Order: sequence, then C-alpha cells, then structure tokens
Amino acid sequence: MRLSRQRRMVLDLLWAEKSHLSARDIFEKLNDLGRNIGHTSVYQNLEALQSAGVIECLDRASGRLYGYRSDPHSHITCLDSGAIEDLDVALPAELLEQIERCTGYHIESYTLNLTGRRPSGSSSDQPVDLRG
Repeated sequence: MRLSRQRRMVLDLLWAEKSHLSARDIFEKLNDLGRNIGHTSVYQNLEALQSAGVIECLDRASGRLYGYRSDPHSHITCLDSGAIEDLDVALPAELLEQIERCTGYHIESYTLNLTGRRPSGSSSDQPVDLRG
C-alpha cells in the first residue's frame, strides 16, 4: 500500500489521538488543524487503511469508529459517556478450552466487547492490560 500524503495525515491524527473516532470527527479535526482534505477522501483513505489491516474499524449502532491499533485487542465501552477504551486481556486457558469443547471450534484469536460504568469519581486514560 502506498502511503500518500492524505493517508499519512489520517494515520498521524489517529496515532496522536489514541482514541476511536468517526470519519466525520477525523475530517473535522484535520481541517481544524489546517489540513485540506475532503470528506470523501477521508472515507476512502480510512477504508483503504482498514482493508490493509493498518487500522481498526469498530461497527457501532451510531456508525463506524476507527482506531489506531490493528493488533488483536478488546474494548470496554462506558455506558454513561460512550467512551471506548482499548483493553488487553488474556482469557484463562481453561475457559478457552471449555468454549472449544462446547462449540467444536478451535479458537485461534478473540476479542471481547465489554460494557460497563465507572464508579463515580474514578477515571483512567491508560489502556488496561490484564494479560496475566
């Protein structure tokens, strides 16, 4: 894949933000930064980067969100704010084996999509790593 100027702008923004953004958010942020890029170009470059496995795409009821990571990882979504955090978690081998026995599938990789609420007064901007 050729890394055009526009693709580089999109990637740089996603890496700098380290969050999950809609195409519209990306378009607006880039243009606010003085980068001249069209809405269609943002969509086309996001699709190309996602198809090449460079970035991730999360399909949500409210639309697609794009993130800077492409490695296997999970997410936790705040039910109050809608914020999505990356979560590195390893399920216990016993649980994976139980799932394989019940389904007949051999699990090669997995992602979890969890939802919840933070206790009032707590916050975190750090990805959570639970890889025992």
